[in-house]
Amino acid sequence: LVTRFIDGRPIAVAAMGSPSVLPRIAEALRKLHSAPAIPGRFDAHAVVELYRAEAEANGVEVPSDFAAAWEVSERIRSARGPQPLVPCHNDLLNANFLDDGAILIVDWEYAGMGDRFFDLANFSVNHDFSVEDDRRLLAAYFGAERVADLASLRLMRFMSDFREAMWGVLQSGISELDFDFKGYAAKHFDRMKRTSSNPVFERYLRS
Repeated sequence: LVTRFIDGRPIAVAAMGSPSVLPRIAEALRKLHSAPAIPGRFDAHAVVELYRAEAEANGVEVPSDFAAAWEVSERIRSARGPQPLVPCHNDLLNANFLDDGAILIVDWEYAGMGDRFFDLANFSVNHDFSVEDDRRLLAAYFGAERVADLASLRLMRFMSDFREAMWGVLQSGISELDFDFKGYAAKHFDRMKRTSSNPVFERYLRS
């Protein structure tokens, strides 16, 4: 749905973490997350299970990696507990940002009330942020650095990859596009396994 033309420019992945851009990204996300409630609900823990059920209903074989990833997902959910629901975009790929003097976010197909840390983690993982990059993002977003915030963001990076992996699994059975969805899913499953096998991941769970 095109509602109006935006005379803006894309922002390079490498520029997203720069001192001139990152505070503006944080401001845009903070503005979104403090907006009035919007229709819809997005829970990454529920979405991956929904994608699994829909994939199986369409005759798609769900990878064996799903079971172990689901266990990690439940550990993250338990460790973090209930989270405040705020308006979230939930698909913060680089292509969904434009700059026309202000940071603009497009493509709201997955938007709904959800966990702000999923948005922050989704942005982080889609822009290859390091831990130090994440610290700067959180400092710009919250105006303070807190250990628990960093732990939440780093844990939810796993959930961002889990969602992408299961989206790829589902699309491999229902999409008519000429794209390697199985390879896309495998890439994200592989990154998830590397994330959860890192010893620091257990520390984040305990935080």
